[in-house]
Amino acid sequence: MSDFGSLRGIRQRYRSTMLTMLSGDPDGEPDWVKQMSTGEDAGFFGPGSAVWLVNGGIPVIAAGVGALLMQTLHPGAMAGVHDHSRYASDPLGRLSGTVRWVVTTTFGATATVKAESSRVLKLHDRVKGDYQPGAVAEKAKAYSAHDDDLVGWVHVIFTDAFLRAHRTWGDEIPGGSDGESGEDRYVREWAQAGILMGMAHPPKSVKELEQALEDFQPLLRHDERVKEALRFLTKPPLPLGTRLPYQILVAGALSTFDPRTRATLGLRRPWWPAITVTRVLLWLVAVVLGGESTSRKRAMERIERLSKNVA
Repeated sequence: MSDFGSLRGIRQRYRSTMLTMLSGDPDGEPDWVKQMSTGEDAGFFGPGSAVWLVNGGIPVIAAGVGALLMQTLHPGAMAGVHDHSRYASDPLGRLSGTVRWVVTTTFGATATVKAESSRVLKLHDRVKGDYQPGAVAEKAKAYSAHDDDLVGWVHVIFTDAFLRAHRTWGDEIPGGSDGESGEDRYVREWAQAGILMGMAHPPKSVKELEQALEDFQPLLRHDERVKEALRFLTKPPLPLGTRLPYQILVAGALSTFDPRTRATLGLRRPWWPAITVTRVLLWLVAVVLGGESTSRKRAMERIERLSKNVA
């Protein structure tokens, strides 16, 4: 076999591994991705939106890692993950499930997005129990995945992580009308995702997002359960060839956090240039995956079909 053929084979193996991690399918096109080509409208966002740019970009891979680290700090969210999630027995399954919801909400037609949101909300119906909100002497508090604070926490940490990663490694986000900044536009548009999950008043600007994160600070804590989850999330049992890239993504995500967040997590910023190394890794990931995402391609097929029908 030629050197070119060997390199192509290695690229294909890595591509299949990454696509399996992200979508659950070695070709990156499970049935739920194929659904992006169906439907009768552009969805909640559409081409040219800030959401398509941010959520469809390669930096979102690092953002997802950062959001999972942040999620552990809310004791109610941590209880739900600990008691009901399969993150320890099937970390890739949990990751691909999260990717499915984000991608579908971003690129799907309205009916497809609503169906996916209903699926996730039904899964959340069983996520309930009790957790210790603070000191051991405090009375245990009942929780449900549908609670306002838990829905809000998950929405704001994912929004913040997506935005931080894109700010660090992505292209400039075009602003909206009336002088709205690109980042404000993204937060406003992605607020729709929070609404779909049951959040009554999601933040609609960077200032409101920062205030929402600040409001959660008194509820956050770092205990043994969080330490256990972080030990797993920072070094999960991934396929051998993906372990080093994953470690780089963890380091890159940590580097985008503010010092207080890292201190609350009990994790340090890497001493080495993690942001630069992560930038190189994300470029390599883009090369291995090759071109436009399948989900975006399928969504464009839908939109082009609708345009032809109108014409």
